[in-house]
Amino acid sequence: MREAMTGSGAPAFPSGSSERERELLLAAQNGDGDAFGRLVDPYQRELQAHCYRMLGSYADAEDALQETLLRAWRSLARFEGRSSFRSWLYRIATNACLRAIERRPKRVLPMDYAPAADPHGARVGPVNDPVWLEPYPDASLGLEGLAGPEARYEQREGIELAFIAALQHLPARQRAVLILRDVLGFSARETAAVLETTPVSIDSALQRAHKSVDERLPGQAQQQTLRLLGDDELGRLTERYVAAWERNDIDALVSMLAQDARIAMPPRPTWYSGREQVAAFVRGYLITERTRWRLVPTSANGQPAAAAYLWVEQAGAFMPDCLHVLTLRRGEIEEIMAFRSPEIFPSFDLPASIAA
Repeated sequence: MREAMTGSGAPAFPSGSSERERELLLAAQNGDGDAFGRLVDPYQRELQAHCYRMLGSYADAEDALQETLLRAWRSLARFEGRSSFRSWLYRIATNACLRAIERRPKRVLPMDYAPAADPHGARVGPVNDPVWLEPYPDASLGLEGLAGPEARYEQREGIELAFIAALQHLPARQRAVLILRDVLGFSARETAAVLETTPVSIDSALQRAHKSVDERLPGQAQQQTLRLLGDDELGRLTERYVAAWERNDIDALVSMLAQDARIAMPPRPTWYSGREQVAAFVRGYLITERTRWRLVPTSANGQPAAAAYLWVEQAGAFMPDCLHVLTLRRGEIEEIMAFRSPEIFPSFDLPASIAA
């Protein structure tokens, strides 16, 4: 398993403002809702990301966050400061996620759902049950205030698509242990307090979680790949990708793919493996004489992404169709995960349509 990804070990309150934080806590415990809002606001983004890692769904993470804040407000009078306020919030959030996991199936990618398909065969209809992992907007991580690129790389590594997908295969409590210890930097003692167990049990669960996750992770994290490419080369690659789709240039798109490239479009369970297979699928269904595309570059799960808008004659505009999240290897595209879920576009602050 990789090193702890964020090096987080934040004190109970931000340095330099602990007195103000204590005042807000006291006011909130006395029923001041506005003070409670200001008290929890610095933690909301990281709590939402934590819930997403646990649940693999942006919508479910938002629900878990709201449940966390409601439970925190209702039980705030009983908070005695035996742990940091941050750890206390994580305890509530983690338990909210564990309850949610009990109520629904795990989130997966098509590669974990079915074997690769033949692009020349019949297409399988979408599976609309809530079984698919969802993308996460980088903007929700709140990286603007971080001092340098290395800190941003560390934060994004803990949200990469392959890592989130691997987490979903862990038993729920192992998942929580690995996230708390490796991503958030909690100590074994702190993690044991969150999960109401012993540090020995935490160490044992972490060892088992490492073994399982390491078997599913690629040899190189996407953040290492992006570091090596550099911002300029990544920008040029993204521009070429967007231009290929907007020009309906299949050859240009195929030239960017790795030999073993893959493409999937959840909620359809089918996916295709190998450059020629991907090309056949794209040529048959996505880039044709009848399609016109506009793509808007964005970022998701710490990876380059593009929101794809398809021309709809009846609307007289390009309408949201799918969000492409790209996985890169060296200077090539290893995977296109095209989430065909237009309802996620607002969470990425994307336009509702694009004029002709």
